[in-house]
Amino acid sequence: MIAVLKKETTDRQIHDLTEWLESMGLKVHLSRGDYATIVGLVGDTSNIDRELLESLDIVESVKTISEPFKKANRKFHPEDTVVEVGGTGGTGEGGSEGRSEGGSTVGCVKVGGGNFAVMAGPCSVESRDQIEEVAQAVKDAGALILRGGAFKPRTSPYDFQGLKDEGIELLEHARAHTGLPIVTEIMNPNHLPMFENVDLIQVGARNMQNFELLKELGKINKPILLKRGMANTIKEWLMSAEYIMAGGNENIILCERGIRTFETYTRNTLDLSAIPVLKELTHLPVIVDPSHATGVARYVKPMALAAAAAGADGLMIEVHNNPSKALCDGAQSLTPEQFADVMKGVNKIREVMK
Repeated sequence: MIAVLKKETTDRQIHDLTEWLESMGLKVHLSRGDYATIVGLVGDTSNIDRELLESLDIVESVKTISEPFKKANRKFHPEDTVVEVGGTGGTGEGGSEGRSEGGSTVGCVKVGGGNFAVMAGPCSVESRDQIEEVAQAVKDAGALILRGGAFKPRTSPYDFQGLKDEGIELLEHARAHTGLPIVTEIMNPNHLPMFENVDLIQVGARNMQNFELLKELGKINKPILLKRGMANTIKEWLMSAEYIMAGGNENIILCERGIRTFETYTRNTLDLSAIPVLKELTHLPVIVDPSHATGVARYVKPMALAAAAAGADGLMIEVHNNPSKALCDGAQSLTPEQFADVMKGVNKIREVMK
């Protein structure tokens, strides 16, 4: 249930209303916009007298939310959420504030609300030279965030599993070298101390419904990139976001990375229709990963262009300085030159869409 308050409502009136609602055992979520304040009620609202609530002088209207996801719901938060990734203090690469690190300024990148951000880098971190070379290349081409896998969930137990904590250290070196904030995947809540200096924590497709992990991520003050599970519905995806938000962390970026169908010519089927659906259902920013979706490097560019045209808030693209020798997912990785070409095309599409 939500109550839309009148524009002239004072802070004191909002405070008194909040105290009254909380006294009935409800959690109150406030969303302040330019034209109205939305009071979202989470919990058992059966004891709320809707007519009484509607009769209050400060209440414009009362609406019932039928969807199980509440805090992720656009009805709760009509304006787009803008998630900030990176440091504070100084002028950064992402057009916002940044922090100094190792001689470089780490940018504070905004995602959502009209801010478009591309995350790029190798599937897995392999060496210091490799990650720093790729980081500089993707930055030069226009990427704002460096991606790289330190912990790699692999289907086969015999495949390369990542450099783990050493991989995170190498990502931090690359950040100091280029000023790009970093994003990498977490697989176990026990690893959270290792991710203290990671700017954006990724939850991979296989862990989208790892509810104990999601609960722990809800307790931290750090943005989360939540990928869609390969066989999950949009509602299930948003309910996973709700797990994180219920814990208090509302800095979430959703990432469409393709779903499993009966098609075999691509690794997954990229569900671009999820973008407009999510834009209607939720206020959270939505990005697209065409690399994992297709699994084929030559398909990445057309899908990246299509995602930009469909209204995505950003892209996540795998880039490797030598894909044929990559330890992980070389077939879907672009060379730095190919990535630069994709960026030119994406920028043209976005300019046309304006």
